[in-house]
Amino acid sequence: MTAQPKKIIIDTDPGIDDAMAIFVALRSPEVEVIGLTTIYGNVYTTLATRNALHLLEVAGRTDIPVAEGSHVTITNSTKLRIADFVHGTDGLGNQNFPPPKGKPIEQSAVDFLTEQAKLYPGKVTVVALGPLTNIALAIQQDPAFSKNIGQIVLLGGAFAVNGNVNPAAEANIFDVLHWSIPTFPKMLPAPWWFPTLPFSPSLTLRLDEQIFGDTEAADIVFTSGADVVAVGINVTHQVVLTDADREKLARSDGKFAQYLCKILDVYFSYHHNSYNMKGVYLHDPATLLAAVDPSLMTYTEGVVRVQTTGITKGMTILYNQQKRFGEVTEWTDKPTVKVAVTADAPTLVKLVMERLMDS
Repeated sequence: MTAQPKKIIIDTDPGIDDAMAIFVALRSPEVEVIGLTTIYGNVYTTLATRNALHLLEVAGRTDIPVAEGSHVTITNSTKLRIADFVHGTDGLGNQNFPPPKGKPIEQSAVDFLTEQAKLYPGKVTVVALGPLTNIALAIQQDPAFSKNIGQIVLLGGAFAVNGNVNPAAEANIFDVLHWSIPTFPKMLPAPWWFPTLPFSPSLTLRLDEQIFGDTEAADIVFTSGADVVAVGINVTHQVVLTDADREKLARSDGKFAQYLCKILDVYFSYHHNSYNMKGVYLHDPATLLAAVDPSLMTYTEGVVRVQTTGITKGMTILYNQQKRFGEVTEWTDKPTVKVAVTADAPTLVKLVMERLMDS
């Protein structure tokens, strides 16, 4: 008897590697994508929603609902880290694609998440690829959500390695405000997404200041009691798409492969400039595939807390429970989660390549 595909909701901030993950999910027979929920991160939430709708139109899957998520952190901060320096100002490689024809559903991301968890108790996996605000809000709104949801597989954390925004923290846990607000030549119209930014188009700005992002949301999710699997950059940095892989994608006839080759320049340039590497980390596709096939990674288990103050704000700290402490700590009596430790990188890259080219 053939197993039923696993129902998944992708909570996403598209994002070049988000686009890759979404396309891989749509070509994975093991899962059924029942919705996308959007969140700020690589782009603002409004643009994340438009990009999600656009990607589903590219894929010919406009039957999949898109629910717009929070525009602010769980503490209502409106100062958000937007990774335009990684993904381009439009989130998709500065291609300025035309606006999508579709619209998000009227339900909010939080309402959609809690509803689907109730409709299919224990059957829905949330793959969280951005900051965890929507998931934390769902936990706060519906006390049963942590039990109703089947699993939360999240990209986040830096376990036993330095972070990628400072030595302590990973980007989905700790966010640095680093906006580059573009100006456009007078002879060219501004892209369709530009008016959605929370600034007047007449302004020319570059803001550089540090703020702390949704560490509180991350700590809520890690201590919620839900079945949580965390895939940190200690693992995703093992999974690299090389220049040679990119050339192979370009030579293929796959619709998704051809689309991605249009938008990858910015992503490759960022990795070359920041890491001096000829390739890109597959953060989001690797996390997605951990939800599709958990055996592609190995895991440890323990209590994870997130530092929410001080110079190590955003640090994910795993207590493996091997030592018993004499006093009560912030980890005492908290539920455990699984944390990915190693990845079968060759198989992960092979699956990404195959599913993008077979489209």
